[in-house]
Amino acid sequence: MTGPVRPTSGDGMPRAVTHAERPDEAARELRAGLGEVALELVVVFCAPSYDREALADALAGQFGMVPVIGCTTAGEIGPGGYTTNALVAVGFPTEDFCIVTALVDHVDRFEIADSTAIARSLLSRRDRAMGTRPVPLGEEARSFAMLLIDGLSMSEETVVSALHNALIDIPLFGASAGDDLHFERTFVLHEGAFHADAAVVALFTTTRPFTVFRTQHFVSSDRKMVVTGADPQHRIVHEINAEPAGREYARLVGLEGEPLTPMIFASHPVVVRVGGQYHVRSIQKVNDDESLTFFCAIDEGIVLTVAEGVDPVANFDGLIEGIEAEVGAPDLILGCDCILRRLEMEQRQLNAVMSDRLARHRVVGFCAYGEQVNGMHVNQTFTGVAIGGR
Repeated sequence: MTGPVRPTSGDGMPRAVTHAERPDEAARELRAGLGEVALELVVVFCAPSYDREALADALAGQFGMVPVIGCTTAGEIGPGGYTTNALVAVGFPTEDFCIVTALVDHVDRFEIADSTAIARSLLSRRDRAMGTRPVPLGEEARSFAMLLIDGLSMSEETVVSALHNALIDIPLFGASAGDDLHFERTFVLHEGAFHADAAVVALFTTTRPFTVFRTQHFVSSDRKMVVTGADPQHRIVHEINAEPAGREYARLVGLEGEPLTPMIFASHPVVVRVGGQYHVRSIQKVNDDESLTFFCAIDEGIVLTVAEGVDPVANFDGLIEGIEAEVGAPDLILGCDCILRRLEMEQRQLNAVMSDRLARHRVVGFCAYGEQVNGMHVNQTFTGVAIGGR
């Protein structure tokens, strides 16, 4: 079944979504939906149900010399808000953007020194591209970076921290690819192929106003727990407060004896204090031995606090107020929304309300297995870049 493609013109930032199941038809509908404006780059977010090889070939065939990057998802955000089993795209007009990209292979073996070479290459290629543009962007142009990374690589902390340091004063955001909560394989798209154990870095330069942001709707409580047994390499916690991790977590959140599900983890995350701020450390799943696998780095001795939620809709509205104060009404918000946030919206029957707000404020993006902002890998946040009009 093919859903409607919803192109938008706005101020020259075209967006589109299709539910066509056949990759060739889906790619054709996206190409039509993005219109005729000359594009510097297309970013796509695709449901993992698509045949990846066929889709990559179809997208390359439709967009020709225009680079296409993206990743698989745990849900998509299209021009109409939350959606599933879809292919979503946003185009960046050549008139307003200069963009260079790089593929990072084998992120499981990524070393901090690799980031220097990647950053130097991106910056050098950006400078060359800026110098050869038919219409210069102007001296007031600024840059931001986006990272899309294999969401099961367990390499996000190392990669994002090193890249942010290497890019120095360039703001960076991104997210971890998903696979609809199967936790089997996730992929990034670059130069006509999907890649596992990889990341894509894109460096955007534009004269449009923009701001990189992050928000979360949780605050700390007085319920503390100490990680007393962990396997940091695999992000597994075996013991909390010297008790089996799953059992002790359930007791602390008031659900002792209940089966631990993604919905429970979405509603009862834990936070850790870093640099004077609390950051969510979301739980991915409970294992057969009652250990807990986390979405991001965890280690013995860390003190975790059970988090308490605030109104997520009011939190989002406050974010938009801040964005509009910085860049005006955004022409595009390229957003990375943690899958656990979306699960919570569904559980609290706020999905339609939040979806309406996402559509109203021109959000396009996907539901992720973790988010990155500057040098941090975080969980259960809404993170991205808001881009204003010309």
